Amino acid sequence: MQALLISTGVVALAEIGDKTQLLAFLLAARFKKPWPIVLGILAATLVNHGLAGALGAWITSALDPVWLRWGLGVSFLAMAVWTLVPDKIEDDEARVATRLGVFGATLVTFFLAEMGDKTQIATVALAAHYAAPLAVVAGTTLGMLIADVPAVFVGDKLASKIPMRLVHAIAAAIFALLGLFTLLGGGAALGF
Repeated sequence: MQALLISTGVVALAEIGDKTQLLAFLLAARFKKPWPIVLGILAATLVNHGLAGALGAWITSALDPVWLRWGLGVSFLAMAVWTLVPDKIEDDEARVATRLGVFGATLVTFFLAEMGDKTQIATVALAAHYAAPLAVVAGTTLGMLIADVPAVFVGDKLASKIPMRLVHAIAAAIFALLGLFTLLGGGAALGF
């Protein structure tokens, strides 16, 4: 349960102001059909984060626990720093052929936008840390939906009222705490 809750919270916070949230705003403004966009976000996130969770599980089985602890600790600290850097959406990620339809356009653009994104990297690290990839993928997917679904329905009205710097600082602090906790061997005492 801890893996699900931490994954949900961290990704929901990290996603606010992220390029995929900006993409959700853009798709909602372009297509004005929220439900196919939400379903496209869900499908793209499940596939993308499912692959990331599988990679995290493989890393757990392939690396010596000492190397895994140091690698994860450093990666969480790097995520803390990366979370403080705001994302900008690139025009190329926003362009997609209209023949794919709303769902297809959302699926393709979200999947591609998430490749190498901080939330995908966080999913790999969290799945390796907790050794519970299904709970982590469920949590990171839920976190993405918590951040992106309101963006689809209320768009820029909500974005202008959210203190992005504060949200990013909280997400960075959580990643930093996870990194320090991991480096100090805190996870071993709790059984993960």
